[in-house]
Amino acid sequence: MIRLILTAALLLSGTPAMSASPQVIAHRGASGERPEHTASAYRLAVEQGADVIEPDLVMTRDGQFVVRHENEIGGTTDVADRPEFAARKTTRTIDGVPTAGWFTEDFTLAELKILRARERLPLLRPANTAWDGQETILTFDEVVAIAREATARTGRVIGVAPELKHPSYFAGIGLPMEEAFVAALDRHGLTDADAPILIQCFEVGPLQRLKARIDAPLLQLMSLSGGPADRPDLIYAAMSTAEGLSAIAAYADAIGVETGLILPGDATGRSMPATSLVSDAHTAGLKVVAWTFRAENFFLPLEHRHGDAPADHGDLSGYLKAFYALGVDAVFSDFPGAAVATR
Repeated sequence: MIRLILTAALLLSGTPAMSASPQVIAHRGASGERPEHTASAYRLAVEQGADVIEPDLVMTRDGQFVVRHENEIGGTTDVADRPEFAARKTTRTIDGVPTAGWFTEDFTLAELKILRARERLPLLRPANTAWDGQETILTFDEVVAIAREATARTGRVIGVAPELKHPSYFAGIGLPMEEAFVAALDRHGLTDADAPILIQCFEVGPLQRLKARIDAPLLQLMSLSGGPADRPDLIYAAMSTAEGLSAIAAYADAIGVETGLILPGDATGRSMPATSLVSDAHTAGLKVVAWTFRAENFFLPLEHRHGDAPADHGDLSGYLKAFYALGVDAVFSDFPGAAVATR
């Protein structure tokens, strides 16, 4: 138990990781087994041994943080079945992508609390639909409370890894995230370097500005394609080079990278030899978190699939072992129980 407390604190602080055991971050909770971002998903993740739970943060019309993967909520709530909100369906351009649906910024927190969560991937995770309609949308404060209650109950430090979603977009519509976010961190005492928190963003500017205001650990997210919405001069591929990683290290403590940046895939979907990204990042003084590990064949490389059905579970443990062997410091997983068992 002491080792788990220490290693969680080491990952979530600026201190270099000392443990050989990668930390397990429950991606939106145990979202492979419960609808994502629900209290039951987070609590199940803790019971399965996750070290950290991850809430994605978007904003309401009245400037509150709610926990949804995207600000468009048509696929993760029952809003489409609520006649009182039918007229709020619209199309918005989010980070350059036209998106149709219902958006959190068009609702107050009180209105969003009327809605009930639904499984986002019902075709791949039909069993999760049994929990549809049972839970409300959570606030960031509520997720912090879940982590703290779990810490007190289990004796393990349960961290939180909030991701700021689309901060430039929200700033552009008069809902700047950073001031409200820092205020929330202050309120919860989560601004210090040893705080059990890991703050993520795909954009660069918000992390740089947070670096100047708080000491809490920051993580730069990167995907296989594209680049930060606030930096059209940058692409993630360039940020993954030795020079790019050195620049990231000036403001962040870690990188959170799509698995293909570490183990690329070929045209058939089979994994190719690993890149040098993990060692390059460690040389730059950055920890490495890989995302996202899911059990379904649909998400696995060819050599770890079992059968052809997209929803069937393949060899998630084997895939995780490959990354653990490469020295990643943590993993995001929809199935934290499997990630803990493999570790």
